[in-house]
Amino acid sequence: MSAPARVLALWCPDWPVVAGVLEAGLPPARPAAVLASHRVVACSATARAQGIRRGLRRREAQARCPDLAVLARDPERDARCFEPVAAAVEELAPGVEVVRPGLVALSARGPARYFGGEEVVAERLVDHVAARARVECQVGVADGLFAAGLAARRSLLVPPGETPAFLAPLPVTELELEPGVEPDTAGADDHASATRAELIGLLRRLGLTTLGAFADLSPTDVASRFDAAAVRAHRLARGLDERPPSRRRIPDELTVELPLDPPVDRVDAAAFAARSLSERLHEALGRAGLACTRLGVQARTTEGDELARVWRCAEPLTPHGTADRVRWQLEGWLSRRAGNSRDGGLTVLRLVPEEVVDAGRLQLGLWGEVGVADERAVRALVRVQGLLGPEEVLTGVPGGGRGPGERIRLVPWGDERTPRGADPEAPWPGALPAPSPARVPPEPLPARVLDADGVPVRTASRGRLTAPPAHVALGTDPSAPTAPVRAWGGPWPDPGRWWDPRAVAGGSLRVQVVCSTDADEIAAGRDPEPDPVADLAPDPVASGADAVGRALLLVHRDGRWAVEGIYD
Repeated sequence: MSAPARVLALWCPDWPVVAGVLEAGLPPARPAAVLASHRVVACSATARAQGIRRGLRRREAQARCPDLAVLARDPERDARCFEPVAAAVEELAPGVEVVRPGLVALSARGPARYFGGEEVVAERLVDHVAARARVECQVGVADGLFAAGLAARRSLLVPPGETPAFLAPLPVTELELEPGVEPDTAGADDHASATRAELIGLLRRLGLTTLGAFADLSPTDVASRFDAAAVRAHRLARGLDERPPSRRRIPDELTVELPLDPPVDRVDAAAFAARSLSERLHEALGRAGLACTRLGVQARTTEGDELARVWRCAEPLTPHGTADRVRWQLEGWLSRRAGNSRDGGLTVLRLVPEEVVDAGRLQLGLWGEVGVADERAVRALVRVQGLLGPEEVLTGVPGGGRGPGERIRLVPWGDERTPRGADPEAPWPGALPAPSPARVPPEPLPARVLDADGVPVRTASRGRLTAPPAHVALGTDPSAPTAPVRAWGGPWPDPGRWWDPRAVAGGSLRVQVVCSTDADEIAAGRDPEPDPVADLAPDPVASGADAVGRALLLVHRDGRWAVEGIYD
């Protein structure tokens, strides 16, 4: 088994905050934090000195530091501002690979031989980046990208062959810092981040709290008891590359090129070109049964200058991920050239798969992973948006509220999947516990709730009921058939907007009920007869027979009962 190559990683601490402060023109010493979904995802050193930490809610962060500058999360801004840093590194050492905005990697062997040692290279890079890009950075060298990234966070040069000893005492939570898996960073795979977090939690529950303890497990045992993501994490903990080195020669026909006539000098036009070229690249990769893990972005200017940059990814790139990285890179190039009136636009755009793996290793499309069907759906939705407009294709995201209808917000497809308005993480007294109903009617369906004597059940004082629910009848017709209640839960009183004079007085109250099947049919050992009109009903629950055998969420509001949700 060959040892990983020596990798030099250059890391800019708190880069999302640094980029936001630079673009906003804020003083560098002012406490600042980047927020997403009303939670802190990155903060500056001055903010941490005042108690700001990742994961804090916006309200609590501003309470701890009233002078806190709040910045929105913007991956495009992070990539655009990072281009001068990557260019400064490339002036001293070729072969720079952008892992994500804030982190670049390159082979340590060539620069170390040229400048006279890894320590000299590290010092030269730190000074050069500070002089050219005016930002602080840290450099680390180790065997493999993962270990080099951790070494850069500690400004360490790990001697050759000692990477496993360097990793052994570190906690398993460091696995979350793998590029492409690290949460809340540009280009991170959300599914991979969630999977890695689950693995870390499982390892800690098993008593494997350090990378060394995890590395001591047999690779065969890990492969037989965990999934492919855990096998890759185990390789990282052992100081190896995330995947075995590929000896596959990349065919020349996989390179895709797009002439730009007229030359492109605007970011929006470049983004359109990036999307079309990314789809062409992945179609070519799909025909060859390959997936790309290192992407080369190349361009030619009107003056004949050749621009090139390599992006490295932990997970194989999807068409959407490829388009994002190409757009970020083009925006960085065009932003740098905008200040020079003599510079024209881009005339040629080229994508080169620098490293590929077999597509069969991805195990696509089983239980929510990014698969071929998912990509087809994404392309179809994008085409519909092009025909109808971006606001006409919506997707649901969790939002804040007490009732099931209030806890879903619709946002345009392609926008950041963050709720608008109420914070879903805020405390909601009276909110329903999990699980949520599988179906929520557009409008609550009228219903009647009766006790064992056939008397309507109503709300009593202190959020209680006048009697336990015994029968449920759908609709307002007193002669409608009823379904017996086998079990019920609640009630959950909702005080409502008591401060709002326009709100319904008295709030509401919710109850979960499970309706029994036909007792006579069950006693006879036969299955209940299906309702012949159930499939023709326009609503999920439209008749008394439809309530049989169902679990319902009932709400009592303004003196009336209604079906607010249906459980599968």
